Amino acid sequence: MPEIDITDKIGYTLLKKGIIDFETLEKSLKMKDSEENKKNRRNLGQILVSEFGADHDAVFREVANLYAFREIYLNDEKIEEARIAFIKKFVDALPDQQREMMIQAKMLPFKYDERQTDKLIIIAADPTDKNLPVVARSFNVKKYEICYVRLKDLQGLMEKVAPAQNEFLKLLNENEITVDEGEGGGGDAEVDEEALQAEITKSALVNLFEGCLVEAVRRGVSDVHIVPDVGNRTNFMFRVDGNLQVWHCQENTMPEAVMAVIKDRTKNVDRFEREMSQDGFIQRVIDGHQLRFRVSIMPIVTTEFKHKFESVVIRVLDDRKVITDLNKLGLQGPARDFFYKAISKPQGIVILTGPTGSGKSTTLIAALYQVIDPTVNVLTVEEPVEYIIKGARQLKIGPKMGFEQAIRGILRHDPDIVLVGEMRDKVTAETAIKLANTGHLVFSTLHTNDAPSAVARLYKMEIEPFLIAYAINIIVAQRLIRTLCKVCKRPIPDSEKDGLLRFGFSEEELAQHTFYEAVGCDKCNGGYKGRAAIHEALYFTKAIKDIVLNAGDKVDENAIREQAARDGMWTLRRSGMERMKEGLTTLEEVVATTVEEE
Repeated sequence: MPEIDITDKIGYTLLKKGIIDFETLEKSLKMKDSEENKKNRRNLGQILVSEFGADHDAVFREVANLYAFREIYLNDEKIEEARIAFIKKFVDALPDQQREMMIQAKMLPFKYDERQTDKLIIIAADPTDKNLPVVARSFNVKKYEICYVRLKDLQGLMEKVAPAQNEFLKLLNENEITVDEGEGGGGDAEVDEEALQAEITKSALVNLFEGCLVEAVRRGVSDVHIVPDVGNRTNFMFRVDGNLQVWHCQENTMPEAVMAVIKDRTKNVDRFEREMSQDGFIQRVIDGHQLRFRVSIMPIVTTEFKHKFESVVIRVLDDRKVITDLNKLGLQGPARDFFYKAISKPQGIVILTGPTGSGKSTTLIAALYQVIDPTVNVLTVEEPVEYIIKGARQLKIGPKMGFEQAIRGILRHDPDIVLVGEMRDKVTAETAIKLANTGHLVFSTLHTNDAPSAVARLYKMEIEPFLIAYAINIIVAQRLIRTLCKVCKRPIPDSEKDGLLRFGFSEEELAQHTFYEAVGCDKCNGGYKGRAAIHEALYFTKAIKDIVLNAGDKVDENAIREQAARDGMWTLRRSGMERMKEGLTTLEEVVATTVEEE
């Protein structure tokens, strides 16, 4: 039997323990041996985590075992103020370059060995990182030992002793500048471009804007809103877990100056255009990761008619948040089985429905990753393209090829699987449904309140009932609900359980499950931290198809709902109630996110 080298042993160990599958192992080994990887010298564990989304701690625990690195459990250690001061002493003494290298390598000096008092114990989430020895030497100790710790444990300690610095905001604080209010002219006057440029130069707005982007990424913000206000003020707001909160208010600065800075740093927009909507994008490397920001600019009206004000919304597109594993979406009960069944079919259309920001694209991309394969041609038509999908050809929409033209062109491009970003009109919907009826698997989205109303929407677009009935595999309505903070959530008092009974829970359910309420602490946003999806999955059974085929002048949505319930569909509200039984969310959140069932 041929000898297996140590790298292969890591792969086979991970395979044997079910941490990765055989296909992932094969692909990662090829990537490791590629010419490109010989330059950056990433090992197999690093490739599996960064390129294939393998669980960091599961992979590197096995790597640590194989290389005989000792594991330290931070939960068993007393992390007191004296220990934090000890670590900070070493970290603060590092030159900037080594400090940055230490953060990137996910390592920290931890303590002196109890048996060898001159040996420093260094903890690392990846004990094989090639930069560890370089940083370790900078600690100026005679001896050191690298020990493995879980990444999720290390991150909490890292935030205390070496919080990531926002260099732009630091520069802004060091140069505190206030700007005199500009003298306003009367009427709908043109903006004085020279005065505007002078204000931009004086006010250090570039650092404020760049610092805003960095903070948004670090705080896990989904959207940044920048809105002018009266009295030469501009509000910077972050959307966190679905809710807007003010991050900074820039005062005594002309809002036009703030907008000019944003436009100058955004591609595909005209700084001097102030009366029409514009769309652009920004690319930045933040904390070692390439990120994209989608920028939308719209003219708005305020009480100050002399100003040409604009509102800006920036969507943060962080590829690290893309879910490629459908299991991690948290599909509940029958929705999970229905969805897997629908995407496993060789043809038909899978439709996701819900309002903007309900996670439709996330679910579709996760579903697409389940069916992407080197043997099939996967095409996507999106406007705009938000995330790069490996293994798919994502068509570029531009002045010379619009959305509608791209949809039609797809038919001649030999597709197997197609993602249509949104069925926005009759032409788009007809083409998507024709694709589904001619042997293609199609994924798309619609903006409707629930799954049955999506059928009525297509019917109103004048799509033939027989096309709808035979093309659709499943329609899934989705919402995002805020999840409770694990630190401060508390069981609801018995006196409030009557409300749960009135909402629809049974006495038996109240006895079997613990229901919680939001409290609020310094670790969360008013008692909530993070969001989870709830789903309503309308699978097209023969009975549902018959209702659509016999629709006549109008689709009977109630008949579809009743039949879907008989087929086992959970409504959005029922799905939310299940999240409450899991202890993940509150009654208030489910009431706010879903509508009462008739």
